[in-house]
Amino acid sequence: MQLLRSQLHSVLTVTIAVLLLVVCSNGLAQNQKPKKKQPPFQWVNELKQKIPGVQHATFHSPSMNLDVGYCIYLPPQYKAAGNEQKRFPVVYYLHGGRPGSETKSVRLAQQMHQHISEGEVAPMIYVFVNGGPVSHYNMADRNNAMGEDVFVKELIPHIDATYRTIADRKGRGIEGFSQGGRGTTRIMFKYPQLFGSAAPGGAGHSTEKRISEENGQESPGLVFAKGDNTYDLARKYARHPEPELPILIHVGTKGFNYQNNLAYMDFLKSLKIPFGKLIVPDVPHNAVKIYEKDGLKIMKFHAENFRKASQQ
Repeated sequence: MQLLRSQLHSVLTVTIAVLLLVVCSNGLAQNQKPKKKQPPFQWVNELKQKIPGVQHATFHSPSMNLDVGYCIYLPPQYKAAGNEQKRFPVVYYLHGGRPGSETKSVRLAQQMHQHISEGEVAPMIYVFVNGGPVSHYNMADRNNAMGEDVFVKELIPHIDATYRTIADRKGRGIEGFSQGGRGTTRIMFKYPQLFGSAAPGGAGHSTEKRISEENGQESPGLVFAKGDNTYDLARKYARHPEPELPILIHVGTKGFNYQNNLAYMDFLKSLKIPFGKLIVPDVPHNAVKIYEKDGLKIMKFHAENFRKASQQ
């Protein structure tokens, strides 16, 4: 009898334990958010948002022999009567994320359109770039992955040939956030002859510093060309800082790249590279929130550089 009671007690204990395990497992499963699957990279992506002045277009890449997408914002003045011959400055916007797409940052055009339409800033064209499989970097060891070259050597000439831009550095700017801030910083120092205004934002300069110190390696599976980082390229530019490059670094104080942006500013000071800064209080690592709060200041920075250049 005692043996039977002991066996029943053991069975009951095991049963309760199994039930508790099932209940806990179901609870965890319900509370866990499924990981969002990263869509495969594409050089052309559909624009699903309707934003005033924005349209999606493609051009054929000679180097890859395939089409590449971009989004372009044309201000209301572009199609206004009497402006048929007027040319406009253009700012190229480099998206964040890796990879991203030409549609990733296009929501910013809502703020851009509002400020231009209300006459708060001079009209400009904005082009939203597709940065390639490893956003805004050249990856020579991968197929169709030369994102920087496709932008600089193919997209810019296409835009100048297709739209009424001021096809010169005096009317051409570059801007980007996060991964796009990294790309903006690298490309502005590599091609200062192309851009008369540059506004990198929220860039991950601590990662760029590690790449510099590790001879191009960001991680075991990701290695860039030696010297192709925001630290080494700034050093190179500082040796021959011509032409002069107007720079505005912007970052939110609640962003996870805030401190390393401050460190990068100190680094530029040590190189005697002049720059302006826009520190946005209480804003996280988010380009949309930065534009909602202080985007007009960034736009005015570009517009003022274009104005000054036009008078020279």
